[in-house]
Amino acid sequence: MVKYILNRVSFLHFKPMIGKGIVFLMLFLATLMVNNADANAQIILGSARMNAYLPLLKNKKVGLVVNQSSLINNTHLIDTLIGLKVNITNLFSPEHGLRGNYPAGEKIKSSIDEKTGLPIISLYGNNKKPTPAQLKNIDIIIFDLQDVGARFYTYISTLHYVMEALAESKKILIVLDRPNPNGDIIDGPLLDTNFKSFVGMHPIPVLHGMTMGEYAQMINGQGWLKNKIKCNLKVITMCNYTHKSKYMPPVFPSPNLKTYNAIRLYASLCFFEGTNISLGRGTAYPFECIGLPNSSIGKYEFTPKTIFGVADNPPQKDLLCTGFLLSNDAKNIEKLNLKWLIDFYQASADTAHFFIPFFDKLAGTDLLRKQIKMHLSLTEIVKTWQPNLITFKAMRKKYILYKD
Repeated sequence: MVKYILNRVSFLHFKPMIGKGIVFLMLFLATLMVNNADANAQIILGSARMNAYLPLLKNKKVGLVVNQSSLINNTHLIDTLIGLKVNITNLFSPEHGLRGNYPAGEKIKSSIDEKTGLPIISLYGNNKKPTPAQLKNIDIIIFDLQDVGARFYTYISTLHYVMEALAESKKILIVLDRPNPNGDIIDGPLLDTNFKSFVGMHPIPVLHGMTMGEYAQMINGQGWLKNKIKCNLKVITMCNYTHKSKYMPPVFPSPNLKTYNAIRLYASLCFFEGTNISLGRGTAYPFECIGLPNSSIGKYEFTPKTIFGVADNPPQKDLLCTGFLLSNDAKNIEKLNLKWLIDFYQASADTAHFFIPFFDKLAGTDLLRKQIKMHLSLTEIVKTWQPNLITFKAMRKKYILYKD
């Protein structure tokens, strides 16, 4: 259809009797269609459905859990709500900070937002859960973060602690729902609660196939908050979204997830954070390449370098690594892929030091590490996940808001 309109515009260019206004109109329509041809344009985000949540904010003191992804079109939610005279009292920031310019794992201090003068309270580091004092001047918190659907992506852990704090203080949470770019996949080992941490708090698989709004409902419904308390929760749902929708966030959800390929590969490659292998931090292809100095497998070469605010001290910094560029493999991602992890372990010259303790936290269990060290095949490992995945999928059905 777009091609047809452009062809017609070209044809009209040679028909002077047709008014210039019509030509310009058709050019505008063609441009509009080109810019909105992808799946993103069809999805109406929860944040854009302002009529659904603005009435709830009237005469209320409002806090926001937001970052660089919290946009309505090209305007930040903070600026939009202030422009509408909503009484914003506090801003809360997750891992990577309010503007998304802190590397993974870096502690973030509370500060002041230069643009608005509002206080920013960090929910990463020593203060993961809002305190009663931090909630004193708040009636409602709006939570609007772009997630990527992996258990170890810490925004869902921040969601848990915000819900718990609001439940304890009897205050309201509004989740403005956003797509899960990996919403079509449910896969991986279930977390053993003995390995609970900020990179895995709940007994779910690595890829859970839920949006933030759905996940918040599961946290409430499964009684995962302290003492099984319930948060007063309102989810502002999206329109025209399904779990199979292909969606590339218009803003990087975090500094090293810069492409759709990286987001699709993220869950499979993040396991390498628990090894001595580089997964491309400090290169042009973070979460799209893997390698190691003097590797015996692969032919792709790269050298991780310091990139301020993105990779301040990347693994294998300044060392030439050899391995694989996996960008093309992202197109075929339909499940969690452990093949690369197993291949590098089996090719390692020092398997005794291949894993570091963080690996078990990422896996949510020590079983996966033991299975790999026992040289179980990929098929054998995946088979052990299936009973728990069947149980999880049945539980998940109670909370989903969109078609699979």
